[in-house]
Amino acid sequence: MASIELKGIGKSFGQTTVLQDVDLRIEEGEFLVLVGPSGCGKSTLLRVLAGLEEVDEGEILIGGERVNDLPPAKRGIAMVFQSYALYPHMNVRENMAFGLRLAGQSKAAIDAAVGKAAALLEIEPLLDRRPKMLSGGQRQRVAIGRAIVREPTVFLFDEPLSNLDAELRVRMRYEFARLHQRLKTTTVYVTHDQVEAMTLADRIAILDKGRVLQFGTAADLYEHPATLFVAGFIGSPRMNFLAGAIVGVGPDGVRVRMQDGAELQAAVAGADAGVGDAVTIGIRPEDLRPGAGGLAATVTLIESLGNIRFAYLDGAASGDPLIVQLAPGEALAEGAKVTLSARREACHLFDSDGRAFPRATADPGSIAA
Repeated sequence: MASIELKGIGKSFGQTTVLQDVDLRIEEGEFLVLVGPSGCGKSTLLRVLAGLEEVDEGEILIGGERVNDLPPAKRGIAMVFQSYALYPHMNVRENMAFGLRLAGQSKAAIDAAVGKAAALLEIEPLLDRRPKMLSGGQRQRVAIGRAIVREPTVFLFDEPLSNLDAELRVRMRYEFARLHQRLKTTTVYVTHDQVEAMTLADRIAILDKGRVLQFGTAADLYEHPATLFVAGFIGSPRMNFLAGAIVGVGPDGVRVRMQDGAELQAAVAGADAGVGDAVTIGIRPEDLRPGAGGLAATVTLIESLGNIRFAYLDGAASGDPLIVQLAPGEALAEGAKVTLSARREACHLFDSDGRAFPRATADPGSIAA
């Protein structure tokens, strides 16, 4: 195991800036997931860490050692790509052993390493098969096994599940989590799938346009998003957003009037808020409740996912459909007109630049008009 530290990392391709001032510290044995939309720089950051791309600015430290000038083979890392990159003319055993053979290890050492990795990944019956005889999940296990036999201090995974079908992705997420529990190897994992990130990571770094917008646990990012982008990216279905203007600021939060005249309160610190300021309120689907409230909307669709149901509603307060997670036994009919409300503690507030207001810490009190 080894810690990883990225200090002020910058990378450009020609006139295009891909990474800007990236600072991250990954502890020994930690499972970090880099997540963000396509083109945000997450795969480039992984390649920079692996030594496959040179940085233009900043330092990379692995285990406290500066590795900027070290080639990939000297960094103590093993990387698994989106494509399995298995040699089609070799069987599983030969694919897993190939790197060790190049390193000049003895046959006994290679056989022991391959056998140990195969047992860990439960692919011992597959060792004599060639890649074309394997399923997608089996091929991915072989690619992981090829990395494990090298006994790296750091694992790097670049969207390793993106080529698998939905059911197999769920299974392989479990396999990755179990593997990390057993090996305790420092892991950096890239994905665009925020569900994958939230289920696997000890901590998550959300990137956009080459910058780290927020870094923390899945719970931190879900419950305390620092920006409008993070709030909309983390969570499925996404957070509901309603544009409005501040009409009151008090010790227990801020009162906001929506475009249709409805008002909501957000339990946020209003020291930097001013009456008349344009803001956006964010509410998770599970926190937006039908019943007594000021947001008028019409149910347009009920989506059932078995044990969870969502209602989609159109209303004047939001340009996009509002999404409500229905409680067990809660009934709404398509076409029904309802009003919606949310507890002030469940309302997030973002300024015109997309920055979140901090949560209020004062005791409840009146809100000034």
